[in-house]
Amino acid sequence: MTIATRCGAAAAGLLIDRIVGEPPTAVHPVVWFGTTMHHVENALWADRRLPGAAYATTGLAIGAIAGAAIRSTTIAVAVSTAGNMLRTTATDIGMVVETGDVDAARAELRSLVGRDPSHLDSSGIAAAVIESVAENSVDAVIAPVFWAVVAGAPGALGYRAINTMDAMVGHRSTRFRHFGTAAARLDDVANLIPARVFASLVALSRPDRAATIARIVRRDARAHPSPNAGVAESAMAAALDVELGGPLRYGDRVELRPTLGDGTRPAPTDIKGAVEIAGRAEVITVGVLGVIGLVSRLRRRHR
Repeated sequence: MTIATRCGAAAAGLLIDRIVGEPPTAVHPVVWFGTTMHHVENALWADRRLPGAAYATTGLAIGAIAGAAIRSTTIAVAVSTAGNMLRTTATDIGMVVETGDVDAARAELRSLVGRDPSHLDSSGIAAAVIESVAENSVDAVIAPVFWAVVAGAPGALGYRAINTMDAMVGHRSTRFRHFGTAAARLDDVANLIPARVFASLVALSRPDRAATIARIVRRDARAHPSPNAGVAESAMAAALDVELGGPLRYGDRVELRPTLGDGTRPAPTDIKGAVEIAGRAEVITVGVLGVIGLVSRLRRRHR
C-alpha cells in the first residue's frame, strides 16, 4: 500500500469515527489493550526505568502486531481516533457550565481531564475544556492519522498503544516517576510532528488570525512542560484570543503552568469556538487526505 493509498484509507477511517463514534466500551480495542497493559504493569513493575522500558516495548509491539493482523488502515484509524467523542463531551460540558450549574460541570469535567476540578470556577472549567480539546485533538485525531499514513494499520494502532500507555503510567506520581519515563518519552516523540500539524490546521481554520497563531506558538509553546501540548494549546489560545494555562491542581499537588496567549481568561461560550476549530481542523484533514487518495486512484486507473 502506497502513502497515497494510506491517505485515502485514513480519511475513510476518520469519516467513520465522525459519523459513527466510538465502539461500545465492552468491545472497544483500546479498553482491551488497557486491561492487558494493566496486567503487564503488575508483572513488570519496579521503581526503575528499565522495567518501564520493557513495559513500553511490550505495549508498542502489541499495538503494532494488532494493526498488522487487522491489515485495514481504515478500520485501524476508525478505532484509534476519538474526535467525535471528544467534541461531543466538550460541547456537553460547555452547555452545562453555560447554565450556571458549576457543580454539575465540575462533575462532568472529570471524564475529560485529569486535574482536580473542585476549585474551578466557570472560567477555569472553560479553560480546562479548551486545553483538553486542543491537546486531545492531537492525541485522538491528528497523531493516529499521521502514523497511519506513515505506517498503515500498525502505525495507527501502535500510536494508540503509545498514547494509552502514557495516560496509564506516564504521569509524575510516586509509583510511575521512573517506571513511566519510557512511555512518556515515547509519547513525546510520537506526537512531535502531529502537534505541529495540528497548530498549522488551527491556523488554516482561522486564516484571519494565522499570523497571531504563529507568533503565539513561537513565543509561548516552549514554556509549557510538554513539548507538544504547549504547541496545541497555544495555537488554540491564539485562535480564540484567550489566555490558557496557569496553576493546575492534581489532588494535593499544584502545578504552576505558564500562561499561553494574550487574551482574557476564557468564558464558557469559548468552548463552542474551540470545538468548532477542532472540527474544522478535522474536516481539512479529511479533505486533504481524501483528495490525495482519490488522485492516486485516478492515476492508477489511467495508466
